[in-house]
Amino acid sequence: MSWGTELWDQWDNINVHTQKGIDFSERYIHFLKERSSVEMDYASKLKKLVKNFQPKKRDEDEYQFTWSRAFVDMLKEVYDMASQHEVVAENLTGTVSRNLQDLVTETKTDRKKYLQDGARLQEQLRQSSQTLDKAKRKYEKAHYDSERSLDNYRKADADINLSRAEVEKHRVVMNGKVQQCEECKNEYAAQLQTHNNHQTEFYSQTMPQVFQQLQDMDERRIHKLQECVLQCAEIEKNVVPIINTCIEGIAKAAGSINTAADSKLVIERYKSGFAMPEDVPFEDLSTGQSIEPSNNQTPRIPAPANSVKNATVSGGKGKKRGGLFGIFGSSKIIGLLGKVDEQKEDFSDLPPNQRRRKLQQKIDSIKKEMAKEHSEREGILKLKDVYAGNPALGDPSTLDKKIEENSQKLDGLRQELLKYEGYMAEAEGKVSRRHSASEDSRSLSTSGSGDTQHTQQVSAPGTPQVQHNVYQPIDGDEDGEDEFDIFPVIGHCRALYPFEAVNEGSVPMGENEEMQILEQDQGDGWTRVRKGDGSEGFVPTSYIECHYYDADQV
Repeated sequence: MSWGTELWDQWDNINVHTQKGIDFSERYIHFLKERSSVEMDYASKLKKLVKNFQPKKRDEDEYQFTWSRAFVDMLKEVYDMASQHEVVAENLTGTVSRNLQDLVTETKTDRKKYLQDGARLQEQLRQSSQTLDKAKRKYEKAHYDSERSLDNYRKADADINLSRAEVEKHRVVMNGKVQQCEECKNEYAAQLQTHNNHQTEFYSQTMPQVFQQLQDMDERRIHKLQECVLQCAEIEKNVVPIINTCIEGIAKAAGSINTAADSKLVIERYKSGFAMPEDVPFEDLSTGQSIEPSNNQTPRIPAPANSVKNATVSGGKGKKRGGLFGIFGSSKIIGLLGKVDEQKEDFSDLPPNQRRRKLQQKIDSIKKEMAKEHSEREGILKLKDVYAGNPALGDPSTLDKKIEENSQKLDGLRQELLKYEGYMAEAEGKVSRRHSASEDSRSLSTSGSGDTQHTQQVSAPGTPQVQHNVYQPIDGDEDGEDEFDIFPVIGHCRALYPFEAVNEGSVPMGENEEMQILEQDQGDGWTRVRKGDGSEGFVPTSYIECHYYDADQV
């Protein structure tokens, strides 16, 4: 249906209707802006909430439980949900609102143009109507004058008292008025024809075109508004899967909570490792003897006052240690206020279980740092090979300093690792059989600026010296030559790099040399081997490629 045919006489109402459409579009733009502001404010508050409840650095240990980790995971998902609300706000403001604003601007311009065209056509029709009215009034006046002159002529012609000259005068006037009336009639008829033609064109062609343009403009506005509403829905629809994924992540975090694991972690964290106190024996003072408890348990021997403290360091064996473990004593860190931190380096002030846990954490941290340094070293060596193959890219010697620094870092980390592994062995009640006091004071590295094929030697640990009691001479055998028979061959190995033995207990080897494995690496970085000439000793595990008979391990 067309406004031009159905609403040909509702120009004013069409004018008001189109203005209301523009006003509504502007109102919808304001709605989108306020909606975006609400979404952005909500996202900002959500992110601030997540930030406020994020675990602090000092509270990281408390977030090892499954319920606390689930809470952290939930915070991450809530943060992601907040980001999706920001996406909605940005799209509403940056896309939908801008499109609507362009639509309103265009609609206002078109409406103004079409209204001006309609007003011009209406003004032309009004002027044509005024011209017709003037012609009609002129014709009416001429007709009235003609009728009056005719009546005067008839009266003069019938009056016998008037002369012929006077009668002739009235006749001439009458003829003039009749002719003038006829001319006005013809002019009126012509103007009427013109007006009717103009009016027909106005209502059938020109004005319907203006109405149709206004109709098309309003329909474009409505269609664009429909697209914007659908676009808003699409924006919401696009973030729904992500929000649903965040909700699923929250549900997954809730499902990851494990009560048994948390209870076990509480035990691991707070278990002291001390034995439960035995029954207190009854002491009969009259006889001077102790009476055993009724449950037939062995009477408890009263421990000295420092027994509890010694229990944390395996009976005090670690208090006077020589060699590697003696040069790293318990450190005391001076705080910002000059106070001494009572936490000892070997954690000997903690209960046994807690001490082992702390030592294991420290060992894992050192190994992680060593892996990082190894990766950095491999990168430097590869770069050095590239420079050596193409000197135009750089001088290989410029990397020697970095290799030296990396070697020093690795040596320091290995010293730390050996130290804390010694602490761990002590805490577990073990005695290291591979390290002596004399060897640990020696240098643990050679120059780090050598050839790439000796890079493993650059950061090699110190050579061990056998100290375990199984190596002591057997009764009747002062030489103890048969002591090695207790080590069966458990595999074979191949040397990846040459190694020069500098300390007692280690054996030298050449590159690609085949040897037998007598004892597997116990975690200190050394493997016991037997060479082709029958000599035995320790070589760095990282220098050899091992194959064990029970299962291949490299």
